[in-house]
Amino acid sequence: CRGNTQVESDFWYRTLMKKVLLTGANGLLGQKLVYALKKRPDIDLLATAIGDNRLVDDMGYNYQSMDITDNKSTKETIELFSPDVIINCAAMTNVDACELNKVKCWDINVNGVDNLTKAAENIGAHFIHLSTDFVFDGKNGPYSESDSTNPLHYYAESKLASEKIVQKNCSKWSIARTIIIYGITDNMSRSNLVLWAKGEIERGNKINVVNDQFRSPTLAEDLADGCIAIMDKKANGLYHLSGPKTYSIIEMVNLVADYYDLDRSLINPVSSASLNQPAKRPLKTGFDISKARNDLDYDPVDFLTGIKIMDRQIKQQHEY
Repeated sequence: CRGNTQVESDFWYRTLMKKVLLTGANGLLGQKLVYALKKRPDIDLLATAIGDNRLVDDMGYNYQSMDITDNKSTKETIELFSPDVIINCAAMTNVDACELNKVKCWDINVNGVDNLTKAAENIGAHFIHLSTDFVFDGKNGPYSESDSTNPLHYYAESKLASEKIVQKNCSKWSIARTIIIYGITDNMSRSNLVLWAKGEIERGNKINVVNDQFRSPTLAEDLADGCIAIMDKKANGLYHLSGPKTYSIIEMVNLVADYYDLDRSLINPVSSASLNQPAKRPLKTGFDISKARNDLDYDPVDFLTGIKIMDRQIKQQHEY
């Protein structure tokens, strides 16, 4: 009979754990997923990204540098860890930078996804992929999962191409589209709408803000919860995960200013056309999230509540 040793107990316990490999772990969503998943005793997490781990807390999970555009090392890493689930948060997301550097954009957002999905399918992993509202042209928002796509710029084209690769290469797949993620992370390399607006107005800088674009801002914690629900429920297919309400961009910035009692006169409303950005943005997206509510019990907070949550986190960071 088998002895009740600690070694055997650990072996059987780890055998029952779900192995999750996360890409893009240094980003906003990636960090929120790491912090959520590391708390779960049923998850064996391998977090990956390019370069060093930027998370302050490195306990309760493993981290490995991985470049998804390197097919050989990506395949080797996935085969060695043999995850049950892969959550792909790695992407080039700066829309104008993608327009100006299309080769790099395609390499990361399309070729990288091709590398990941083929490796995932080889080991039978459930592949969860993050995508964007920008796959739509903004003429008929808010959008449901069944609405037709029509990307307006190269970043969106690359993300739509990646969605098709996921569906082609994987037998177990999920795609989570989202909109304007905001939140606080460790050692942030990029800002987001809330932090940008707060910082600029606090410094007394006048900011140009578009008044003819409409989005559903998404708290990073809510998006992480939605992705985890997809994993736990083994929900295959396409899901729209965003905040519950659509605002104009200038409405969002005004809400940030009002929450922090900042000077609204520094906010200058402008049209999208006047900015002459390299990539043309869709005017009105926003999501119908009823499918996610029904299938995943997805229940995101409104934007003002999200700002309050961020504010608490900012104050906690300053305490340490």
